[in-house]
Amino acid sequence: MTVGFTVFDTPIGACGLAWRDGAVIGTALPGSTPARTRAHLETRFPDAVESPVPEDLRPVVEDVVALLSGQSRDLRSVPLDYRGVPEFNRRAYDVARAIPPGKVLTYGDIAHRLGAPGSAQAVGQAMGNNPFPIIVPCHRVLGAGKNTGGFSAPGGVETKRRMLVIEGAFPDEPTLF
Repeated sequence: MTVGFTVFDTPIGACGLAWRDGAVIGTALPGSTPARTRAHLETRFPDAVESPVPEDLRPVVEDVVALLSGQSRDLRSVPLDYRGVPEFNRRAYDVARAIPPGKVLTYGDIAHRLGAPGSAQAVGQAMGNNPFPIIVPCHRVLGAGKNTGGFSAPGGVETKRRMLVIEGAFPDEPTLF
């Protein structure tokens, strides 16, 4: 089974996409340079070969670029390979994937939707370990009081805020979904 990856330009920098057997196994938000994004993917997926995106996944790249250009895109149908992802995280990612561009939920909101009130911290940890940023829009998940909380991607909270601004969720008060 061949694992591939690509690095592609977006309005916020070079992002990355990795795949196996027609499903996305990971994404990368932009590092400070395309080379850093590439190095990040090579570290996460040491068996992956940089190659052109397969035809069936090309729309994923196009939609990510469009989304980061301020166009509304629905990435819920993107096939994800959840191998190795804990069940709780998968469930939290499924809730996050339903948040449309320009809307947000809090970690506590997701915990309640999972039927696990009191697990907001676990939701935060799941989002921090999200292998599919943008496709699983963890940037649309905020802390209590609608604060941005943390963000483990390159650029940290500033990248999160930038993505939310592009989607129309900031600078005004974030709109709950």
